[in-house]
Amino acid sequence: MPEAATVEPLLRIRNLSKRFHSPRGVVHAVSDVSFDIPHGSITGLVGESGSGKTTLGRALLRLIEPSEGQTIFDGSDLNALRPKALRAARRRMQIIFQDPVSSLNPRLKVGPIIAEGLRAHGVGTSADRKERVAALLEEVGLSPDAMLRFPHEFSGGQRQRIGIARALALEPDFIVADESVSALDVSIQAQVLNLLLELRERRNLTMLFIAHDLSVVEYLCDQIVVMYLGRIAEIGPARPLYSCPGHPYTQALLSAVPVPDPTAARNRTILTGDIPSPLDPPGGCVFRTRCPHADGDCAASVPTPRRAGANHTVYCRKFDVRD
Repeated sequence: MPEAATVEPLLRIRNLSKRFHSPRGVVHAVSDVSFDIPHGSITGLVGESGSGKTTLGRALLRLIEPSEGQTIFDGSDLNALRPKALRAARRRMQIIFQDPVSSLNPRLKVGPIIAEGLRAHGVGTSADRKERVAALLEEVGLSPDAMLRFPHEFSGGQRQRIGIARALALEPDFIVADESVSALDVSIQAQVLNLLLELRERRNLTMLFIAHDLSVVEYLCDQIVVMYLGRIAEIGPARPLYSCPGHPYTQALLSAVPVPDPTAARNRTILTGDIPSPLDPPGGCVFRTRCPHADGDCAASVPTPRRAGANHTVYCRKFDVRD
């Protein structure tokens, strides 16, 4: 994998927040998130269900409108773009959805599904689009004849390949892959992950890969962002973060990753309780209600970033800063 730290960022996310208003109150889904996604890299976004991963991924693309902050894509703040300019920018940004069943229109055949973005942006003639769809299907490992069939005629892995082909149709620079292998069998997961790596190399794609399976993220990603209850807990290059995690939450997540040897000694960190409600997140450090090292000071203020190494940052007041 290339060293993400040496590559100019394609995206700069600065103080991004997203709040939803509900009858029960304000849901703090994403709070003051900042990080960079280097050009040509794959950044992994991990955390428990309810940590804000999917909301953040959709807010980056303005599929949902952020409440505050900036998403600077190749020098332009997406959140400040007017509709016409945003429409042009969206050709360069796409998403692969989690569920390969519900994300494909069951009433359309595969060809029109993949060509939908091309038609919406007025790309090519009908014959050009058909030729383009056939090439995309071959690129993701399917027969061009698949364009004449409906989504229900394919397996889960094949449907996800169709979703990937649709995301590639407009030749984007950036793709958000939202839990794109979690619904697949393990053997099929490996095939789709290898396909994503091949596409990254072939097309020089930049990706945000959202997942809860840390072994998958370790295999695929150059950089890891760990989220908990809408805030970043830790961020850094994949290898240092996996070998020497600094945040207690990251340590607990990594200790839960299965190992193939059942006799191997494990030093498990067991978290007690459930993730708090984003309707009423804890003050100070949001992880303090489940952290084995928390004390009264952890409720005083939101943790500031602490250096753990080159481009490796830990948001924990108990962490000892490293040179």
